[in-house]
Amino acid sequence: MKFPYGISDFKKIIEQNLFYVDRTDRIPLLEEAGYQLLFLRPRRFGKSLLLNMLSNYYNVANADEFETLFGHLAIGKKPTEKHNQYLVMTWDFSSVLPMGSTNELKDALYRYLNVVMEDFATIYQAQLKQPIKMYDDAAASFWSLINAVKASNHKLYLFIDEYDNFANEVMASKVHNNDRYADLVYGEGILKSLFKNVKAAAAGNGLDRVFITGVSPVIMADISSGYNVATNIYRYPRFNDLCGFNEAEIKQALHQVANDCQQNGELVDIEAAMKTMRQFYNGYCFNQHDLTSVYNPTLALYFLKNLQEECRYPDDLLDHNLGMDRDRINYIAQLPNGPALIQRICDDSQQVIVPKLHDRFGVKDMLEQEQTQNELASLLYYLGVLTQDKVVDLGELQLRVPNLVIRSLYVEKLRKLLLPDVQLDDYRQAKNNFFKTGDLQPLCEFIQERLNIFSNRDYRWVNEFAIKTAFMMLLFDDRLYIVDSEPELKRQYADFTLIARPDMRKYEMLDHLMEFKFVKLSDVNLSGKEVQNLSEKALQELPQVQAAFTAAFAQLETYQPILFERYGEEVLHLQTTAVVAVGFERLLWRKWESE
Repeated sequence: MKFPYGISDFKKIIEQNLFYVDRTDRIPLLEEAGYQLLFLRPRRFGKSLLLNMLSNYYNVANADEFETLFGHLAIGKKPTEKHNQYLVMTWDFSSVLPMGSTNELKDALYRYLNVVMEDFATIYQAQLKQPIKMYDDAAASFWSLINAVKASNHKLYLFIDEYDNFANEVMASKVHNNDRYADLVYGEGILKSLFKNVKAAAAGNGLDRVFITGVSPVIMADISSGYNVATNIYRYPRFNDLCGFNEAEIKQALHQVANDCQQNGELVDIEAAMKTMRQFYNGYCFNQHDLTSVYNPTLALYFLKNLQEECRYPDDLLDHNLGMDRDRINYIAQLPNGPALIQRICDDSQQVIVPKLHDRFGVKDMLEQEQTQNELASLLYYLGVLTQDKVVDLGELQLRVPNLVIRSLYVEKLRKLLLPDVQLDDYRQAKNNFFKTGDLQPLCEFIQERLNIFSNRDYRWVNEFAIKTAFMMLLFDDRLYIVDSEPELKRQYADFTLIARPDMRKYEMLDHLMEFKFVKLSDVNLSGKEVQNLSEKALQELPQVQAAFTAAFAQLETYQPILFERYGEEVLHLQTTAVVAVGFERLLWRKWESE
C-alpha cells in the first residue's frame, strides 16, 4: 500500500494504484446541483484532487482512458451522459504569487492565465476550428478562447481552484489600509472584472459549467455583483464528506497498514492508532443537519504514510505543511475582538455559539466596521480552525475546536498573546521534570512570578480558569501527550488531563490528572502583599485553602476510576494533582493518592 500524500494528480494515483477513497458517486449529484458551483473547504483538505478527478472525468481528451481511470470506481459502473464531453480548463490561483504592487499583481495573474490558455489551445487544437489569439490583457485572451470554443462542437467546463488563495495572501499581508486588496476586488478591481467575464461567458456563450473551490466566502462577498450566480454547495448534507475521510475508511486503511507491518515483523496496535487519529485529525463537520464528522485527508495521509513506511507514528502529529493555519489564527488575533475570541475558544467552560454562520462579510467590513466575535468565529470556521458541533436553543449553532492538532495552534497563540516574552527553553526543564517525576514546584514558581498578567481585567478571567490556562499553555505538549481540557468523564468534567500517547509510553513519564481551585483574597481577608509574605505552611493551614484542597481531592477521587476504566489501570501511570491559587499571588499544590 502506498499513500498519495501531497499528490493531487488523480491520473497518477489511479495508474500507480495509490490509496484512493472513491467519491465519484457524487458526480451525478454535482451535475444536479447546478451549472456554476462554489465549494468551500479549509486549505489542504483535498479540493485540488477533487477538481482533478472531475477534470479527468469530463475531459474529451481523456475519452480513451475512461475505463482505465474510472472503470473500477462507482461512476464507472453507471456514468452520466456528460462524461468526456467537455473541453476542460483549470485555473489554479494558488499558483499566482501575491507579491508586489497592484500592477505587478495584475501582471502576475494575467501571465498565469495566458500560459494556461496557451496550453489549452495546444491540447485541443484538433477540436478547435479557429485559433485562440493571446493578448497582454488576459480577459481579451479569454474571450478569444470562448469564441473558439463556440465555433467548435464542444462546450467548456472551467474549474477554478483556490479562487481566493492569492487574494487571501494579499489580505493577510497587511491588516490596515490594504490598498492592494481593494484594487483586486472593489469597483473594477482585477479579480472582480475577471469574474464578470466568467459570468458573461456562462450566459450562453460557450462556457457551460463552472466549479469553484476556495477557503472562505469573504472574497466572493467582496466581488459581489461581479459573480453572483454561483450555487453555494459547501454546506449541503450530501457533500459533507465530499472531501475528507470517514471513520470506516480510516479503520480499513489502518488494517491494511497493520498487515503490511506484520509481514515485516512489526506490530501495529490498530485500536490505539485509531484512537490517536480520531483525537488529532477527526472532528470536522460542514453541515448542521448531518453532524457526522470527517477526518482531514491531508493529515490522515501524513499519519498513514509515516505509519506504513516506519511502522510507527510520525514524530510530530502536526504536519508542518499545515503551518499556514497558524497564520490564519494570527490574522484573526490582529483584528478587534480577535484576542478575546481566542481566549474564549480556549476556555472550555464557555461555548462559542453563533446565531448562524455569516457568509456575506467582506474584508472592508472587517477593517472599517468592528466585527463581533460571532462574525470572527464564522471566519475561523471557514478557515478550518473551528467546526460545527451541534444545534442548540432557537436553532443557533455551537462551534468547537475540531481536534488536538488545531487546539495546539490556539494554545500556542494564547501563550504568545499572554506571555510574549516567554520562550520554550525558559520552562522546558520545569515542564519535563513534572512529566517524569510529578514534581510541580518548579513550574508553580515559574508561573507564580507571572500571575499578575492574569489579574488584568482586560482578559475578563476570574477564578480557576485563569490558573488552569496558565498551566495549560505551558504544559500543552502533543508530541508526548493527548492533552485534554475539560474532558468529559461520565457527564462530569475534569479540569485537565495529560494522557501519554500510546507510542510514547516507552519513555519514563507519568500520566496526569489535574484539578484547579481559586481562593479570592477577600475570602481569606488578606491583602496581596500579606499573602506574598506568608510562609507556605501558613498558607496551607488557612481554612479556606484546606477547604479548596478538600473539594479538589473529592473531584479527583471521582475522576480517577473513570480514567482507569477508560484507558486501563495497568496502562496508566497516573498522578493526580490539585493546584490552589490564593488570589493571583501564590500557588500551592498537593498530590492526591487513593487510600
